Amino acid sequence: MSAARAPKPLPELSGPVEDYLKAIYELERSGEPAETNAIARLLAIAPASVSGMIRRLSDLRLITHERYRGARLTASGRRAALQTLRRHRVIESYLTLALGYSWDRVHDEAERLEHAASDELIDRMATAIGEPATDPHGAPIPTRELTLRERTVVPLSSLAAGDAARVERVSDDSAERLRYLAELGIVPGALVTVVAREPFEGPIALRVKTHSRTIGTGLADQVLVTPAPPRTRARAGR
Repeated sequence: MSAARAPKPLPELSGPVEDYLKAIYELERSGEPAETNAIARLLAIAPASVSGMIRRLSDLRLITHERYRGARLTASGRRAALQTLRRHRVIESYLTLALGYSWDRVHDEAERLEHAASDELIDRMATAIGEPATDPHGAPIPTRELTLRERTVVPLSSLAAGDAARVERVSDDSAERLRYLAELGIVPGALVTVVAREPFEGPIALRVKTHSRTIGTGLADQVLVTPAPPRTRARAGR
């Protein structure tokens, strides 16, 4: 029996190409079609700028594209996206664990460095900080082999009154939001219980450890959690 072939080394890609692949990966992960407007919104650029890059990515065989259905990563495109995500998340972790950066400051630094750092440097950084499985915001870090197992999580906003959950991940695209969540104690690993919620997307009352907190539905959308099993929920509600 012949040994399995190792994946071909990825070609060197430009920063903009890597940004597009990462955006398409995130859209696929969320279940949203990677259409022109969605990609443009995620990258904060004009939709007219997306079409040319989509053609380029298709020519490079990094994506497939169907009109009205959006782009999808090929196997090579997915590996390239995971490579960029690994760089980004290891850099965030290194800045936090080795250099003492707060979690609200590392995203922008990682955005600047992820395209310049070599894979050898990233692997050495990961070794230096103990090979963390997640970044400071709870996002899983792809392995050196560029595999990634995404956990099944739901938005905090989807829970009902009485539900308990563990915070797994928070959106990292707003430093101000991260600082506010840290003040509330809503960080990865925290246990929260929904005490009450108002109808029509009204505020949600939470218990975080022994503290009472109230947040809006929009903010709760940005916090991803693992709901506790029913028995744990019953104990949490006592």
